[in-house]
Amino acid sequence: MSANSFGARSTLQVGDKSYEIFRLDKVEGAARLPYSLKVLLENLLRTEDGANITADHIRALGGWDATARPSQEIQFTPARVIMQDFTGVPCVVDLATMREAVRELGGDPARINPLAPAELVIDHSVIADRFGTPDAFQQNVELEYGRNRERYQFLRWGQTAFDEFKVVPPGTGIVHQVNIEHLARVVMVRDGKAYPDTLVGTDSHTTMVNGLGVLGWGVGGIEAEAAMLGQPVSMLIPRVVGFKLTGELPTGTTATDLVLTITEMLRRHGVVGKFVEFYGEGVSAVPLANRATIGNMSPEFGSTAAIFPIDAETIAYLRMTGRTDEQLALVEAYAKEQGLWLDPAAEPDYSEHMELDLSTVVPSIAGPKRPQDRIALSDAAGQFAQDVRAYVSEADLDEAGKESFPASDSPAVSNGTPSKPVTVTAPDGSSYTLDHGAVTIAAITSCTNTSNPYVMVGAALVAKKAVERGLTRKPWVKTTLAPGSKVVMDYYDRAGLTPYLDKLGFNLVGYGCTTCIGNSGPLPDEVSRAVNENDLAVVSVLSGNRNFEGRINPDVKMNYLASPPLVVAYAIAGSMKTDITTEPLGLDSEGKAVYLADIWPSEQEVEEVVASAIGQEMFGSSYSDVFAGDAQWQALPVPTGSTFEWDPESTYVRKPPYFDGMTMDPAPVLDITGARVLAKLGDSVTTDHISPAGAIKADTPAGQYLLEHGVQRRDFNSYGSRRGNHEVMIRGTFANIRLRNQIAPGTEGGYTRDFTRPPGEDGKAPVSFIYDAAMNYQDAGIPLVVLAGKEYGSGSSRDWAAKGTALLGVKAVIAESYERIHRSNLIGMGVLPLQFPAGHSAETLGLTGEETFSLTGITALNDATVPPTVKVTTDTGVEFDATVRIDTPGEADYYRNGGIMQYVLRSLIRR
Repeated sequence: MSANSFGARSTLQVGDKSYEIFRLDKVEGAARLPYSLKVLLENLLRTEDGANITADHIRALGGWDATARPSQEIQFTPARVIMQDFTGVPCVVDLATMREAVRELGGDPARINPLAPAELVIDHSVIADRFGTPDAFQQNVELEYGRNRERYQFLRWGQTAFDEFKVVPPGTGIVHQVNIEHLARVVMVRDGKAYPDTLVGTDSHTTMVNGLGVLGWGVGGIEAEAAMLGQPVSMLIPRVVGFKLTGELPTGTTATDLVLTITEMLRRHGVVGKFVEFYGEGVSAVPLANRATIGNMSPEFGSTAAIFPIDAETIAYLRMTGRTDEQLALVEAYAKEQGLWLDPAAEPDYSEHMELDLSTVVPSIAGPKRPQDRIALSDAAGQFAQDVRAYVSEADLDEAGKESFPASDSPAVSNGTPSKPVTVTAPDGSSYTLDHGAVTIAAITSCTNTSNPYVMVGAALVAKKAVERGLTRKPWVKTTLAPGSKVVMDYYDRAGLTPYLDKLGFNLVGYGCTTCIGNSGPLPDEVSRAVNENDLAVVSVLSGNRNFEGRINPDVKMNYLASPPLVVAYAIAGSMKTDITTEPLGLDSEGKAVYLADIWPSEQEVEEVVASAIGQEMFGSSYSDVFAGDAQWQALPVPTGSTFEWDPESTYVRKPPYFDGMTMDPAPVLDITGARVLAKLGDSVTTDHISPAGAIKADTPAGQYLLEHGVQRRDFNSYGSRRGNHEVMIRGTFANIRLRNQIAPGTEGGYTRDFTRPPGEDGKAPVSFIYDAAMNYQDAGIPLVVLAGKEYGSGSSRDWAAKGTALLGVKAVIAESYERIHRSNLIGMGVLPLQFPAGHSAETLGLTGEETFSLTGITALNDATVPPTVKVTTDTGVEFDATVRIDTPGEADYYRNGGIMQYVLRSLIRR
């Protein structure tokens, strides 16, 4: 029960129902707050307990100074938690382990139970192994169940063992699309109370739901577990960037072009740790699907959230997706009563202002390795010619620098673009030429765009017009279609567009993230062989949100984000060297050149198909029994019992060591002495570089572990699918194939130098796998540190980037700056995040990574304070004060307890 210090408890009558609400207008200053902070204010009013959440906290938020540096801590209690299976499985593993730990400490295991609705969507496990055939979907589903049987049985146990925990089975859709189409409430109702739907999710793209006016963001799995167990999320009241939208998108542009433009703008502006909120008259002109696409990309521009207010467009979308009339009436009435309904003329207080005239957006792609690196489509070929030079050999560069080819040759070649043509023979005996820039993957994938019917219909119409002109995809292109929900295939079928996509090889491969998360599956053998034997810099084009190095496919060096229609176009063109805005995509059946403009659908054509082919009944049918699953899911044996019976032979699900030897009272925090550097890293090292992801290679520590446990190479599956096995995951931490550890120059991947081993003939410590070296350091009792540059840990909110770091024995990270989620997750695993003094870095301080480090002053945390800095010294005489990046008292409590899970466990037992 709320302390109700402001007398905010009231009632709202909607139809014949009455709901208890907490009125925002009872707090002075509430009316001028941005939409997102109003949602937080309601959260505090409703959960005020006089201890963790007090009247002073509420006054501080009501009196928010938009210009101030964030300093006021508040406790945010999300209404629900959403998970995908890669990050959700380890959450359930940890909950199962916590139940055992509670029992061992004399408590009741049943205390470990979600106190808020927790929903998990299995969407990350399907791999696009089969493609381009009518039965690709069925084959991939069968492979998925074969690989993931243990994980799926474990999740089915979780469904029965934990209250308030539900699982959306495989083959249903992508978590964020399922969220906006079905799971999101917008306004929650529980125990007679109505309040804003809020959430945290174990995937950074949880922010997609911001497009519906629902405040939520991605957190690490460990934070999500705490939220499930009733722990509020500790946060500072953020700065809010007001992003004003005016005008309308011009003909020929898509939501993808818009979101890539916004991503570039906001990343350049700097919004890490801030809320972004869209306002202005232009908001009404942005369809809900486009809003969701923008919200989805929030992690790519670095903000915590990117939210749109509730308005008539929100209600229309909720109606289309099958929400009840009662829910629609409640959402509208509640939003208007609480000042959460969009007023296009209003301009709340914002910390910073930005503005975009939608009419200035142009067709774009982004790449070759970061979502914010937007390229106007008209410049794509020319930019590729420059960028590819960083991905090819010196010999290829030398060849490209020679005298230009005759003007009659390809413009890309004549302009000095590196070229290394290789003849490839296909299984049917035909042959073709593969070169740098070949598009080897063209994937319509990811909830980012597959949730948007306008771009999906646009892609299908491009396919239709292309097929009618006799165009085909190039034979070296792996084409895949993986929608975020079954509704997409329903409207494709109703509109008669599916056959055209099939004809171009865009057959359905599954309902899941696939290529966007690295589950692209293998390239055809002959393509993979040609790429690797000749070191070709080939590319992928995908309609996703992530294109980091090494993420999409181990054979593909360069990756580009594009709208679904452009994915189809590039599959036909077959090369990034082709300027698809001026050069023909191919020749039609009569030998005439066909250009992109010839097959690009008009806005009216797209809207007519959307209007005629998409109906409310589709959503009702697809989601009528969303938790039931198909026959394969229902046939899985379900383990029983309140605690899980661990299979000692399992290579998928194992009991982790987080609570081994744990006592009710935490040990004192200690200084770190005699530490060695495990990795010295540059700028923009992402959680994709740190966290295990993608395929597992046989010659790596993780691959060797699986082979030693009797797993055949064909059954390795991906790191993501084995997130419930800490033994696999720690062996894959810092093992990304594109990671460059500066301690081991000349290497790429999970390598370091091991200073526990005798030096080699060159007098230097030998190069070793990071995992092997870390185990040697642990055996020798030597703590480890990581040195890093700017924006350390940007990318997905992956708990294993922090878990793996901790389990390798890393006690502290010293970076120039951090991404919010990863910094928080490091603390949640008992790893101390430190920051170099302003203006300094490892380079300016002369650090090579070969030093021995001591960090003193950490023990001040034992006195219930957070020291602003700690003293860092090395055996080479370098000395500096590193800023302690424990930003809130709540984070300090987690660190003192050895991590957030230990803190929660002790708190629950003491209740």
